[in-house]
Amino acid sequence: MFDKDKKIIYSGIQPSGEFTIGNYFGAIKNWVALQHEYNCIYNLADLHTITVPQEPAALRRRTVECMAMLIASGINPENSLIFLQSHVAAHSQLCWLLNCFTYMGELSRMTQFKDKSSRQGANIRVGLYDYPVLMAADILLYQSDIVPVGDDQRQHLELARDIAIRFNAQYSPTFKVPEGYFGEKGARIMSLADPNKKMSKSDENKNAFILMKDNKDVIISKFKKAVTDCDSEIRYDIKQKPGISNLLEIYSCSRSISIKEAEADFCGKSYAQFKLAVGESVADALAPIQSEFERLVKEKSYINSIFCSHAQTASNIAARTLSKTMRKIGFYQLEKQ
Repeated sequence: MFDKDKKIIYSGIQPSGEFTIGNYFGAIKNWVALQHEYNCIYNLADLHTITVPQEPAALRRRTVECMAMLIASGINPENSLIFLQSHVAAHSQLCWLLNCFTYMGELSRMTQFKDKSSRQGANIRVGLYDYPVLMAADILLYQSDIVPVGDDQRQHLELARDIAIRFNAQYSPTFKVPEGYFGEKGARIMSLADPNKKMSKSDENKNAFILMKDNKDVIISKFKKAVTDCDSEIRYDIKQKPGISNLLEIYSCSRSISIKEAEADFCGKSYAQFKLAVGESVADALAPIQSEFERLVKEKSYINSIFCSHAQTASNIAARTLSKTMRKIGFYQLEKQ
């Protein structure tokens, strides 16, 4: 599956709900392109999902649907490694080891922990505090060269790098120190209702996000309600025109064109014409993915075969790093009889 002359790229996504166009344009679409240039390892990070309560049956269903959606989007299981995080025990094992090389102050400074813990009330879960270390384990297990990240994950990648450098300095080179990959487009698709915050499927306003499974009528309806401004000029200016800029970003991603080309498409057009065109463009981009998803999600045996074979491959790769790490620390390892 892997070419020894290519670098390893690693990324994960949580199967905690349906994917939005923010997930697609910000991550998945880039993953599809990257698999032609790198040895790609992608996982469905289900261990990360339980930092907040999950309904068991719904989590199992979404896990299958998320795998089907990734493949429908263009991730090729013949070329890329796609597996379920909980199927590879080394993730949890290395997380504990790395906990012992991580400082409380580092985790306390994590912006996402501060934001999310404020919504959990008095009983903040340890998993929410510690999940950046699990993320570091995810990355370092596969000797990743490159990690695609959005702005909200930069801190977590820096932590993974710091832990790797710290461990290597104490025990000798063990982990590769990964570099970040920041996509040129779609790195941060914003809410349609509030373009100053990231698009999220957990938004209480259902018109604020577009799901990859939304049909064309729903998509166009949501874009018609998208926040713009009191001006009439369609131009890219994040500070002065965040709503229009977000829609131009989405349009350029859906058409695979530059922002300048997107602006040119709407020179002299009204906001109503603009929003309708963005909605139609997104719907057209998602249509073939939705069709393939509907086919794949019914092929449970095929999806299960991917989970099984790719988990075994991922486990074999991860075991080498875990064994090396444990040996360096000083754990007694069984000799083969």
